[in-house]
Amino acid sequence: MTTALPPVLRTARESVDPALRKAVGRLDPDTRRVCEYHFGWSDADGSPDGGGGKALRPAMVLLSARSVDAAVAPGDGPIAAAAAVELVHNFSLLHDDVMDGDTSRRHRPTAWTVFGRPAALLAGDALLALSTDVLLESSSSHAVAAARSLCAATRTLIAGQAADLDFERRQEVGLDECLRMAHDKTAALLACATSIGACCVGAPRETVLRLHAFGTELGMAFQLVDDLLGLWGDPEVTGKPVLSDLRARKKSVPVVHALSSGSAPGDRLRQLYAQPEPLTEDQLHEAAEMVRRAGSADWTHQECRRRLTAAHQHLPDGPHGATEALTELAEFIVRRKL
Repeated sequence: MTTALPPVLRTARESVDPALRKAVGRLDPDTRRVCEYHFGWSDADGSPDGGGGKALRPAMVLLSARSVDAAVAPGDGPIAAAAAVELVHNFSLLHDDVMDGDTSRRHRPTAWTVFGRPAALLAGDALLALSTDVLLESSSSHAVAAARSLCAATRTLIAGQAADLDFERRQEVGLDECLRMAHDKTAALLACATSIGACCVGAPRETVLRLHAFGTELGMAFQLVDDLLGLWGDPEVTGKPVLSDLRARKKSVPVVHALSSGSAPGDRLRQLYAQPEPLTEDQLHEAAEMVRRAGSADWTHQECRRRLTAAHQHLPDGPHGATEALTELAEFIVRRKL
């Protein structure tokens, strides 16, 4: 059953969508068409569509600005930062879909399957280039600092994706390095989202750092939930086939936990992952069961809750409405589809 979206996500999407559309509108017609399809704004033939993402990261950006001062309106600086973070996020999604060979996102074909791999990669590159422009063109006197924060998060994200690809070629992956990969691939950008809004409105450094730490722990919880969904998520909710990570033999956190458990189920999972031919449907279900029997699903659930608790401890005192909304979004991330 799908968890209802918090109202703050709808508000963030309504606030940031115009800035996103304006930015994408600068692109050449061919690249713009791919991006508009990817964002869910149009169908493959260019006709309008009302789809789109959840706007989780833009919401975090706007709330981080409000957490400094409840009177802060979603003005030029925070809106630009929210749009920039969302542009980077979608750059990564376009590239990830190509690298992973994923054919479905948000319940429809991925951009590369419609327009081809080169066009999807170029569209991702274009979104990344736009993100810095959008930030630096804002009227915020802290735009340069915000741009540096976003660039640093993007470099970390790319390092995480490189590690993820490297893991596919390796037989042995340790749990600690897998958790580092999860941090780099996912938590770094979410940490940027939860702090860059505060940076744009001139928050004290201590406040920015605490919001960044909040986002780091929340981002880890987010990735752990995604890893569980990659094994057992409902396709009607995730938009991806059931057992998709096992089908691709991804070394996600619960899988690596099982493989390094030293247990009989972990050994059997290792045998399945090592076989040269594709896993059959029966073997895919067996592999998922081995992850369960190794205790790795339970461990991942517990680690997710631990990270969420740690995130709450970092959340700085601020206007009640903003911190309450940040807490609500944090809880939504953990319970969203499990």
